Amino acid sequence: MTFDTREEARGTPAPAAPAPCPAGARAAAERALAPDLARGIMLLFIVLSNTAFHLWRSAYGPSGWQPVTGGRLDHAVQFAMITALDLRVYPLFAFLFGYGMMQLFLRLTAAGAGERHAVRILRRRSLLLIVIGLAHATLLMAGDIVGYYGLLSLALGALFLRRSDRALKWWIAIGAAQLVLVSAQPVISALLQGELGSLGDASAEPGAAAYGAGEGSWLAAAGTRLMTGLFVTFTAAPFSLIGGGYVIFLLGFWAARRRILEEPGRHLPLLRRTAVLGIAVGWLGALPAALAHIGALDVPDDAQSETGALTVLRELTGYGAGLGYVAVVALFVHWWSGRPARARTKAAVAVSAISAVGKRSLSSYLAHSLLFAPLLAAWGLGIGAHLTSATMALFAVGVWLVTVAGAYAFERRGWRGPVEVVLRRLMYR
Repeated sequence: MTFDTREEARGTPAPAAPAPCPAGARAAAERALAPDLARGIMLLFIVLSNTAFHLWRSAYGPSGWQPVTGGRLDHAVQFAMITALDLRVYPLFAFLFGYGMMQLFLRLTAAGAGERHAVRILRRRSLLLIVIGLAHATLLMAGDIVGYYGLLSLALGALFLRRSDRALKWWIAIGAAQLVLVSAQPVISALLQGELGSLGDASAEPGAAAYGAGEGSWLAAAGTRLMTGLFVTFTAAPFSLIGGGYVIFLLGFWAARRRILEEPGRHLPLLRRTAVLGIAVGWLGALPAALAHIGALDVPDDAQSETGALTVLRELTGYGAGLGYVAVVALFVHWWSGRPARARTKAAVAVSAISAVGKRSLSSYLAHSLLFAPLLAAWGLGIGAHLTSATMALFAVGVWLVTVAGAYAFERRGWRGPVEVVLRRLMYR
């Protein structure tokens, strides 16, 4: 998950005799809009991607991710989710998280804070996110990712925030090579054995188990959620550091130093290439898994499992899709900012409301669980047992629209998100 840093930086207590903030450190309308709008849109994507976990009475396929039950409309939704969202949204959030973290570091140092002091503030922020993530997992949502990104930011912030551009580029290249090698290892082994179907283990358990009938009380479910949260934070996150998954985070660092989202007009060729190639690679890489899921492609169950060939391919190409989505938002902002004021009037409220969600991304993300879990889980009203992939997607869009309305109301009153306020106070003490 990525959280807004602009609001935090505005209220940072300055050190003694601070240097005046240079004009370039404050974003103009175009510079501020792209990161916030990207966060707001991606919160819609992640709430849609998380819907499968709440369909706890559905039957799941070998991958344990999307249900295999439902009618034609449900299968169409599942196909779209696998192709465009599953394992594609989290790379996008990792990029935006890294981008926002470097933004805050640069703003703190531009305002007169020393680099070590800025790193200490960001370290405190990372530790707080780990605590928030584990609390969120225990109370409401199994598989929470706030703690995951908190741990990644703790390690990568200490190692790379003050590194030179040259060092950053080298480590991006090293991380990309690690990622390809780790992803390719099971594929190479299977090819050497002459058995593509030997990839993976078809006994993947769906994440919906934490919401299902076996967890009929909130207290009983809390143990399952906490164990899942601890695994995601303290096992999956370190594995990302070893396996090269940190590369997308470092790309966010690199892009923030070049102000690519604040100044998209200066990077149009890069953004266009990234949008076209990234989305094409991401969607094509997920297409075999989507076709296999709906029965249009016959492949062994092992190849569809959590560590199977199709999942490996889908996860690796998902990095391209995530970057492509960011590039599309930046290109839209550049186009939008260049339009006459009259032409922007009709859609201005929608753009402002979605970017308001991005400014309050942590509060909005946690609000999703407050609206999802008590209504859908077996320990709550249990509505998840009666929904299908299509109706669940509609429910998710409705939840996101509620957060959009709430964030826009806060924006008009000049209020920050409540969780952002608490986090900022604890960060700066």
